Amino acid sequence: MKLRIALSAVVLVALPAVGFAKCGWEQHAMSCAEGSVYDPQTASCVAAATS
Repeated sequence: MKLRIALSAVVLVALPAVGFAKCGWEQHAMSCAEGSVYDPQTASCVAAATS
């Protein structure tokens, strides 16, 4: 019985850690300053081309 409680506690503690680790693999939207746009090739904001 104590083993089941201990295993359950470990699983409940580990689940949030797995959730946070998953966030690192997902892409997040990036905000750029006015007059600039996000360039996925350089993964940074660059000046917007005006026509």
